[in-house]
Amino acid sequence: MRHFLTLADLTPAELQEILNLAVQLKTEWKAGGNPPLLGGKVLGMIFQKPSLRTRVSFDMAMLHLGGHALYLSPNEIQLGKRESTADVARVLARYVHVIMARVFDHADVVELAKWATVPVINGLSDYSHPCQGVADFLTILEHKGTLKGRKLAYLGDSNNVTHSLIFGATKLGMDFALGAPEGYSLRPDVLALAQQFAAESGSKISISTDPRAAIQDADVVYTDTWTSMGQEAEAEERRKVFPPYQVNTALLAYARPDAIVMHCLPAHRGDEITDEVADGPQSVIFDQAENRMHAQKAILIWVLE
Repeated sequence: MRHFLTLADLTPAELQEILNLAVQLKTEWKAGGNPPLLGGKVLGMIFQKPSLRTRVSFDMAMLHLGGHALYLSPNEIQLGKRESTADVARVLARYVHVIMARVFDHADVVELAKWATVPVINGLSDYSHPCQGVADFLTILEHKGTLKGRKLAYLGDSNNVTHSLIFGATKLGMDFALGAPEGYSLRPDVLALAQQFAAESGSKISISTDPRAAIQDADVVYTDTWTSMGQEAEAEERRKVFPPYQVNTALLAYARPDAIVMHCLPAHRGDEITDEVADGPQSVIFDQAENRMHAQKAILIWVLE
C-alpha cells in the first residue's frame, strides 16, 4: 500500500512518474475530460485547518475521475481529542478507499498512515506540503520545459512548503537556493536529507541571508507567507525581519530575465510579494493553483494503483 506523506519518501522515478501522469491527466481534461479511472472510489477528507485550494481541488479531482469526495470538518473529527487518531484511521478506512488529511502536526498524518488500511495523503502538515510540491514542479515543467539543471530560489521563512520544494528539487536534479534571515533557515534534519538527495542527483544547494545572492540567475523565484497558521503570536516580530526578502520588481531584477514567480497562496500582498509582481507577466501563481487539481488527480491514482 502506498501512502503520500512527504516527497522525501518518494524515489526520483516515482516522483517523475506522478509528474508524467499529471501532465497526461491535465492534457486529457483540457481536451474534453478525464476517463472515470476512480469510478466508485470515495476519498475521505479530514480538515483541521481551513482551506480553499486543498478542499476544492481534491473535490474536483475526484469528481473529474468519476469518484466522490467526503468533507469532514474540524468539528466533526478532532483528531486525538474526541477520539484517538488510531481509532479514527481504523474506522474511516472501513468507509472510504483513500484518506486525505490537512493537519497542524505532522505526527497526526503519520499516525493515520500507521493505522489506516487504505492509502493516506498528506494534504498539508507543519512539516510538509507534498501535494503543493507536485503542483509546483508540474508548473515549472510547463513553463520551462525541463527541470534538471534549473535553479529554484526560495525567499522567506523556511516552512512546510520550503521542505517539499527542497526535497523535490534535489530528487529531480534542480539546484535549490534559500534566502532567509538568521534564525529562519532550514531545520538541520531537513537540510541533511536534502543534501543526501542532492548528492545522488547532482543538484546544488545554497543558503544565504542575502536575498539578492539567493535569486542570482534563478529560473524560478518562490515565496510564501512570512507567518504560517499557528505562528500568529510571532507576526509582529516577523514583519520586522522579513521586508528585505519581499519579492518586488527591484529584487526580481537579480533573477534571470525570463524567471517565473511562484507563490502557493494565500498571498499577503504588500508583505512577501507586491501586487506588481503577483499580477505581472512573470507570475504563474494562478497556474500553480489550478495545477493543484491536476497534481492531486495523479497522486490519487498513484496511491490507489
